[in-house]
Amino acid sequence: MSFYLFLMAAAVCVLSAWVHGVWGRRLYLGYIKQTNLPPREKAISAVSWDVFTTMLLVSGGSLAFVAFNAQAIWMAYPIMIMHFMGAGIFFALMVKGHKELIALPGAYLMSTVGLLTLLAI
Repeated sequence: MSFYLFLMAAAVCVLSAWVHGVWGRRLYLGYIKQTNLPPREKAISAVSWDVFTTMLLVSGGSLAFVAFNAQAIWMAYPIMIMHFMGAGIFFALMVKGHKELIALPGAYLMSTVGLLTLLAI
């Protein structure tokens, strides 16, 4: 059962990375271009977007590796913690008044990856 849970968590990560990195990036960068931020801040914002996409890809690849290599289960713990903490940040910001985050999938997908990984462990 752990094998399939790890693969499901990996699939959620990889699909999220694809949506985040392709469709989301196009939308996000379009919005950022319309702001009056200085060029350096626009570039930093784009980098942070891409870093999160990379984190999702690395998480997905690592969880798939763990699914096929049970002796590497120790790799799953920091990934699980990172996703739970990331979801916690999303939820904390929602509670603090950033209601627009409720409509975005980040908190729910990170919670899902964290939970699937916890169940697999």
